[in-house]
Amino acid sequence: MIIERQEDVTPAVLKELARAPNARFREVMGTFIRHMHAFVREAKLTEEEFRTAVNYVVALGKHSNETHNEGILVCGSLGISSLVCLLNNGDNGQTETDASLLGPFWRMGSPPTENGGSIVRSPTPGPAMFVNATFRDRQGKPVEGAEVDIWHSSTEGFYENQDPVQADMNLRGKFFTDREGHIAFRSVLPAGYPIPIDGPTGDLLRAQGRHNMRPAHLHFLAYKDGFKTLISQVYVGDDKFIESDVQFGVTRHLIGDYVRHDGGTAPASDVAAPWYSLDHHFVMEAGEAKLPRAPISGKASGERPKIPHLA
Repeated sequence: MIIERQEDVTPAVLKELARAPNARFREVMGTFIRHMHAFVREAKLTEEEFRTAVNYVVALGKHSNETHNEGILVCGSLGISSLVCLLNNGDNGQTETDASLLGPFWRMGSPPTENGGSIVRSPTPGPAMFVNATFRDRQGKPVEGAEVDIWHSSTEGFYENQDPVQADMNLRGKFFTDREGHIAFRSVLPAGYPIPIDGPTGDLLRAQGRHNMRPAHLHFLAYKDGFKTLISQVYVGDDKFIESDVQFGVTRHLIGDYVRHDGGTAPASDVAAPWYSLDHHFVMEAGEAKLPRAPISGKASGERPKIPHLA
């Protein structure tokens, strides 16, 4: 089709898209094209702005590697990750859901750990934390034999893959639910942390005048045949960034009850007060069990990074 005027561009592109044999591909790409062309028209995008946008997309790829996924980071910072999650869970966004963001720091191959065991694999400062979690189906029956991945950041604000100082797979572990759908483990209380800002995501946050902090949380990923893989985060309710998470991941339903104990008998004899406990219950929905593609695959080396805090 020969283009006579700007209005001809969109139907010309959609006409060519119609050749695609995959119906869902045609649907998704058609929607994308129509909305992107409408965006260009509404914003009256200049040629310079267009080149800047293309270079920004290129920079996202250049700033990603085996230990860092800038694409996931920027999608979270724009609320896209949270929106996709909520639209695809909880009866397609109609009800509360235990689902949350995968985030950019999940790794495959977490070490299998006995129920009640510790996921602290190298010296890590912070108060001890003891977690009990149960997984049930929508009818309230225990989900036995689910494979549950756990991971979280250190109190210094780093996931182990970011931090050469931590042992490989520190604060990560894989558990299997018992007959009651239960797992238990020991760790240290997670802390809030800054997301990296040395790439395009940092440029985006600075341009908006935003901070780069996430509230403290634990990650859970539960997998079993016959159930939709549950990806979740449980947040510390008194974190000062709970209302302004840079990744828009906090839902009211996923604020956990992290209980501080200033006395009493801890579950382990080597623990002194204060220590923390968390009891949390998850609901797994029936569906296809599929593991996501891991955003990262390796561990950083060299010096511990310095990640500044944006005001």
